[in-house]
Amino acid sequence: MSPTEAARAALSADGVPAGRTLLVASTGGHLEQLWRLRSRLRPVLSDVEWATFDEAQSRSLLAGEVVHHVPYIPPRGYGEVVRVMPEARRILRTGRFDRVVSTGSGIALAFLPVARALGIRTHYIESAARADGPSLTGRIVSRVPGTQTYSQYPRWADERWQYRGSLFDGYDVVGDRPVTTADRVVVTLGTMKTYGFRRALDAVCRVLPEVLAPGAEVLWQVGVTDASGLPVDARVDVPAAELHAAIEEADLVVAHAGIGSCLTALDAGRCPVVLPRRQEHGEHVDNHQELIAHELDRRGLAVRRLPGELTAQDLRAAMARRVQAAVTPQTFVLGAV
Repeated sequence: MSPTEAARAALSADGVPAGRTLLVASTGGHLEQLWRLRSRLRPVLSDVEWATFDEAQSRSLLAGEVVHHVPYIPPRGYGEVVRVMPEARRILRTGRFDRVVSTGSGIALAFLPVARALGIRTHYIESAARADGPSLTGRIVSRVPGTQTYSQYPRWADERWQYRGSLFDGYDVVGDRPVTTADRVVVTLGTMKTYGFRRALDAVCRVLPEVLAPGAEVLWQVGVTDASGLPVDARVDVPAAELHAAIEEADLVVAHAGIGSCLTALDAGRCPVVLPRRQEHGEHVDNHQELIAHELDRRGLAVRRLPGELTAQDLRAAMARRVQAAVTPQTFVLGAV
């Protein structure tokens, strides 16, 4: 047996075979979560490739990695899932992967069933956005025989959904500071191609001038949201590295309650103002962003407001609060199959 073959056959201390891993996630918060979780996963994933969509976020976040780009799959895009499956099969058959790990969304439905049919171990980690139970994607994936599924909330974990930790566990509020004005602001509505969030832009434009310092700089990342008629320098998409750097320097972050935007703000030590998208306004497929917003607000890690309720005082409250990330978050052990 060659050294390479011996390494592929070896077992880690956790009893899970070492080998090659394909990490699969839709762009946006799902990719952000998997990128962050990678270093916490056990066994240690050293031979990794990715499958996702070709967008500014993925090109920036995964620079230097081996990435397989597949056509975009929108929320509830089941026709697109079916059309991507042959490409998923080609990638999986040629990559000699030992496991596939996904944080969703629709791309998980294209890859995980195909991987199981090929005899590859599969793991699905439900989004930290899902505080009260699995998403529709999660419910479907959990029915694929042999797939290991994980919750990021112990309160709804059970025999099917194992709890191994959460991305939110490693953050604490560390204090307040007297702040009344902002020199640098980031407003980010995520990268969704399907749904705009004009209510959020209208609300921020209404109250933000009250807290801006003279000559303040504002980065507006609005996705597909129509910004016509508003006094904003709107950008559809901002590379992940640029957005992260801007948030690091920001006095204030205002975001839709998307998991990726929230985690980026928390990592930078910022307490964001989060505005949840609502299904009834045609802003998302469901109201899961309310779950994220309520959970972060409950922990004191964000200020949750509906767009129509937003005030300048909310912005000042978020600016005054600082967040600290854990130096060594707990490991996330993938179960043996």
